[in-house]
Amino acid sequence: MPDLENEIKKKAKTMGKKVAKKILLILLPILLIFMLLAAAVYFITIDDGTYKEGDWGNTNYGASQYVNNVEVSTDGKISSTTNAKDLWKKMKDNGSDVDKYLDKPEELLKLMNAEVVTQYPDLRKDPDKKIDWDKVLKDSDSLQGIIKFKRAGTDNTKTTMTYVDQETFQGYIDEYNKEHLYGIEACGSRIIPMDAAILGNFDKGNSISQTADRTSYRGIRRLRERHLLRRERLHRILDLLGFLPKHYSDSLNRYGKFLNDIECKLPWVKDETGSYKFIFQESFKEMLANFTEHHPILIANNKKVPYDWTIYYLRKKALTQKISKEELAWILLNFNQKRGYYQLRGEEEETPNKLVEYYSLKVEKVKDSGERKGKDTWYNVHLENGMIYRRTSNIPLDWEGKTKEFIVTTDLEADGSPKKDKEGNIKRSFRAPKDDDWTLIKKKTEADIDKIKMTVGAYIYDTLLQKPDQKIRGKLVRTIERKYYKNELYQILKTQSEFHEELRDKQLYIACLNELYPNNEPRRNSISTRDFCHLFIEDIIFYQRPLKSKKSLIDNCPYEENRYIDKESGEIKHASIKCIAKSHPLYQEFRLWQFIVNLRIYRKETDVDVTQELLPTEADYVTLFEWLNEKKEIDQKAFFKYPPFGFKKTTSNYRWNYVEDKSYPCNETHAQIITRLGKAHIPKAFLSKEKEETLWHILYSIEDKQEIEKALHSFANKNNLSEEFIEQFKNFPPFKKEYGSYSAKAIKKLLPLMRMGKYWSIENIDNGTRIRINKIIDGEYDENIRERVRQKAINLTDITHFRALPLWLACYLVYDRHSEVKDIVKWKTPKDIDLYLKSFKQHSLRNPIVEQVITETLRTVRDIWQQVGHIDEIHIELGREMKNPADKRARMSQQMIKNENTNLRIKALLTEFLNPEFGIENVRPYSPSQQDLLRIYEEGVLNSILELPEDIGIILGKFNQTDTLKRPTRSEILRYKLWLEQKYRSPYTGEMIPLSKLFTPAYEIEHIIPQSRYFDDSLSNKVICESEINKLKDRSLGYEFIKNHHGEKVELAFDKPVEVLSVEAYEKLVHESYSHNRSKMKKLLMEDIPDQFIERQLNDSRYISKVVKSLLSNIVREENEQEAISKNVIPCTGGITDRLKKDWGINDVWNKIVLPRFIRLNELTESTRFTSINTNNTMIPSMPLELQKGFNKKRIDHRHHAMDAIIIACANRNIVNYLNNVSASKNTKITRRDLQTLLCHKDKTDNNGNYKWVIDKPWETFTQDTLTALQKITVSFKQNLRVINKTTNHYQHYENGKKIVSNQSKGDSWAIRKSMHKETVHGEVNLRMIKTVSLNEALKKPQAIVEMDLKKKILAMLELGYDTKRIKNYFEENKDTWQDINFPRNSSLFF
Repeated sequence: MPDLENEIKKKAKTMGKKVAKKILLILLPILLIFMLLAAAVYFITIDDGTYKEGDWGNTNYGASQYVNNVEVSTDGKISSTTNAKDLWKKMKDNGSDVDKYLDKPEELLKLMNAEVVTQYPDLRKDPDKKIDWDKVLKDSDSLQGIIKFKRAGTDNTKTTMTYVDQETFQGYIDEYNKEHLYGIEACGSRIIPMDAAILGNFDKGNSISQTADRTSYRGIRRLRERHLLRRERLHRILDLLGFLPKHYSDSLNRYGKFLNDIECKLPWVKDETGSYKFIFQESFKEMLANFTEHHPILIANNKKVPYDWTIYYLRKKALTQKISKEELAWILLNFNQKRGYYQLRGEEEETPNKLVEYYSLKVEKVKDSGERKGKDTWYNVHLENGMIYRRTSNIPLDWEGKTKEFIVTTDLEADGSPKKDKEGNIKRSFRAPKDDDWTLIKKKTEADIDKIKMTVGAYIYDTLLQKPDQKIRGKLVRTIERKYYKNELYQILKTQSEFHEELRDKQLYIACLNELYPNNEPRRNSISTRDFCHLFIEDIIFYQRPLKSKKSLIDNCPYEENRYIDKESGEIKHASIKCIAKSHPLYQEFRLWQFIVNLRIYRKETDVDVTQELLPTEADYVTLFEWLNEKKEIDQKAFFKYPPFGFKKTTSNYRWNYVEDKSYPCNETHAQIITRLGKAHIPKAFLSKEKEETLWHILYSIEDKQEIEKALHSFANKNNLSEEFIEQFKNFPPFKKEYGSYSAKAIKKLLPLMRMGKYWSIENIDNGTRIRINKIIDGEYDENIRERVRQKAINLTDITHFRALPLWLACYLVYDRHSEVKDIVKWKTPKDIDLYLKSFKQHSLRNPIVEQVITETLRTVRDIWQQVGHIDEIHIELGREMKNPADKRARMSQQMIKNENTNLRIKALLTEFLNPEFGIENVRPYSPSQQDLLRIYEEGVLNSILELPEDIGIILGKFNQTDTLKRPTRSEILRYKLWLEQKYRSPYTGEMIPLSKLFTPAYEIEHIIPQSRYFDDSLSNKVICESEINKLKDRSLGYEFIKNHHGEKVELAFDKPVEVLSVEAYEKLVHESYSHNRSKMKKLLMEDIPDQFIERQLNDSRYISKVVKSLLSNIVREENEQEAISKNVIPCTGGITDRLKKDWGINDVWNKIVLPRFIRLNELTESTRFTSINTNNTMIPSMPLELQKGFNKKRIDHRHHAMDAIIIACANRNIVNYLNNVSASKNTKITRRDLQTLLCHKDKTDNNGNYKWVIDKPWETFTQDTLTALQKITVSFKQNLRVINKTTNHYQHYENGKKIVSNQSKGDSWAIRKSMHKETVHGEVNLRMIKTVSLNEALKKPQAIVEMDLKKKILAMLELGYDTKRIKNYFEENKDTWQDINFPRNSSLFF
């Protein structure tokens, strides 16, 4: 078998060789042909690929022209200015063989683009992103390079560099070369120049406009213009009626204006001789007969009666008898001139349950009561009607036998009867105003007219008839309400219409309407059914234009808006809805339910929430709601008297979660209305929701006193109510113009979810809200319902559960948001701030000073942003003046003035404790400081010892020094101040604190709420007590210490033992000693620090604060932040700044900065009064005591703002939380003790082991760095020099019957920003003329002489006592010197 296999292999091998030879002979010629073809193609390619300069038939040269013409645009795009098709054609025309290896121009473009790609860098914004080569090679607009530049970092990381355009790159270079400030070196002060008086008024809460004078003058001008307009209208009607005398009518033009601007007097006519003649002689004679009858001697003595008094005679006569047409015209023009005061509801102070009356009474006797009020004495003034008026005076009252005028206010019971005190005397208060008191003048005149039941004209005439020497203007005719004048004129016109048929002629009346309103048909139609009485009274003489709407000042609802379709464009547009008035019954109910839903009640001892025990069911909440619904307001004390609670005498054992010493509004509107209904004997059941809202609308919207009576009459007739109802409600005090946070439309959607019990109904829930609720319950997806809303409502599984909801949850359910702003704004660049400022609406914050501060803050932040490029956090301290309303600023200003005066008095008093034996010399009875000292003596506070201990002798000896360094320290002043406030007693032992030991270590200033538990370094948290008591108290609150240690004996170092007060004695002492200081009293009686007490300080809900913080939030808001105020805006308070300045030594820095000024004062005064040496033997600024009032060394240099800014910027979140007492809350993540350990270190205060916690500096050299930074600052001032600027004028016109407001397009519009001339009432300019007078005349008015040399000489001679004759002699003798002036006759004067 093996041999056979070998044989087969040999034969197969021989056969394979033969076949291979045959195949090879066939393939060789074919391969040879292919080689020849390839060689030919290679030759063509080599020849064409060789670069031949200027040969367009050469492919290499043609491609190079494409590549060379490639450009890079500013946005990084690569493109060639050469077109591929044009290049292909040009190459072919020059004999190129490019078509022999490329089919079409597109293939040539791909090859050339491939060349570009390899020669240019990747210019995309993200070079690391994958390149779409198909797109790049096909589309030359997407041409992209592939070269990448990498930059290696020190940690071996590699970063791909990106392309920027040349302009941006140059910007980087400029930015690099620019000076950059980092850290606190970038601090600065930006000042808005403002008049000191304006700022002072702002701080005091005086709402005085910066343009008040200009506005006042403009107001007077407008009043005059309106008076003249009424007179012109009256002229036109009287002329049409034929009532004007001929001479008067001839002096008027077609429109009732006087010709040639010369006013003519109606009762006087010029005769042929040029003299004026009184035209109403008959009436004058009738009046004269009256005076002859009453005062025959007066007329017999040829005493002249003024013609002008005839007007009062005619006004009285016209009430009952016929007068001539001309006389009636005179009366009408007289009423137009003086028409009384138009008083709106609320302009006069309404005093509910009080009767205000005017009295003019004789004083029978004045008694000294023996009581004193400071340096004033109380006097009892006995009046002729039995009343006794008590008043103080520092001088004896010599009123006996004199008649005095009073405004008497009597307190009334609910039934209208006078209230009485415990002794049975009527409770009334007196006011004896000055003679020019407006209220007195008004009340007196009105009381006189009401008493005699006469009209104003008759009252004046009868008074003149009785007392002809009576002065009329300013005495007899005073500013009284318009109703008196209207009533008189109505009676006159009604009487005279019976005698003059023109006043009854309907056609003549229509003609008068056409004269007044030729183009106002609606107005003509509305009064066409009236008569001349209405026309004269309501339409001309007493017409009062409606006040301009202030609706634009009301904030827009954050939730709701109206949608409408524009008729012209068909677009859907949005219109904002204004917020609801707070007095609206709907808002009142909404606020009350909000109060009840958030209410929590705690038992004080255990601080356990017992709300569920006291209000277990919805029915209990409903009962509470109905009880509160009839009250105006409630405080904690009154709340715990709620009968179902049954607390009685145990109310002090409970507290609520609201501020304890604050009253909260209930349903003020409902309470006021039902009180008035009760007085009108109308049952509460009458007041349905619809009637209450209708009645509220009448009381809220109508301001005119007469109009509201008409509306109340209409309401009473509709509901069958008596006149008693109208009497009660016509004097209803106007509701305050205050507004809530939401619109009525929004509240109608929220309120059904907040109600409970019988007030809740599923039908009241809005349909849209019901659909959302069902989707939340069923878990159905809706992109308009966020996941956070579903999480908040996770426990509400049935629609009946959607009741008694807190406001925040109701807002989430209805609107998908609560505290989040409607449209979250994130400013990405500084330009966004510019856009906001451009669209900022002036007066939108209602306070021009605050607006200036906010807009300038934004501009400053914008500039900082541009400088640093990015802002991560903003720390802000808003001055208390900015964020508080006017009334609070006024109270703060008064308190600061009071505190300053107190401190100055204390300093002065301490300097008077000079004599070691306390002997007082040079007694000044009216010195407030000596009065305080005498009071201390009187109450037996001072020890009656002849020799003082050495320690107190040293302290008081300091006050005997004239050197400023020996003045009392701030601590000593504070000790004395607290000592006076405590009435010289220790609050925890009740023991007297002798003045001899007050300034010694035996007594210490103690914090009622310890600093270790709550930061409060205010005066209201400090008392002075025994040192041993302070150590024993340690970290306890005052009340807590008393409860734990009452009755305990404490050994004192240098005195007898003292006993800690019992709880009852402590409470009594606190109430007696601190009743005038409720804040300190509350802290002394506080058993624990409730979280609400902390939150009250943290939640600065004031409007201005929220506006500023929300605006700055737009800069630092993070991506998913939905809240209105970003967490990266950190607000600081003044207390934080003060504490950190103290701990970080910045106060010493400020002393160093301002010290050179005080050294200079020493040099100028040649004294050392303006500097002193502190305990560290360092010179510091000082101010003499007599100059300290109103002085603040911090305010003399604008750099103090930058100093505060450095402190605020370096106060990190932990410091702010520590000093803001966030860490004092029970629910805090990090305790106050932990923060204290983290942020502070102990600083030894004395050698007795006492210490204080001091906050660590931000870095070791912080104090020195701050000094350096402040010294380098250049203060920046806002430029306020613009005199003229561009403006846009608007004008109104009508297009197709529609009023259009358009911008002025023609001409330049410029606004002058400064006054062109001094404001005057009439806007006239006083031009002086020059005339020549004699020297005698010139000497009478030497200041008016024109020639300056002559004027100076005459004034100098007059100063030397020269008389006229001597002056004349001088000029006569020196004619040559004064030859330019022709003496003695000629001298030029301004005239």
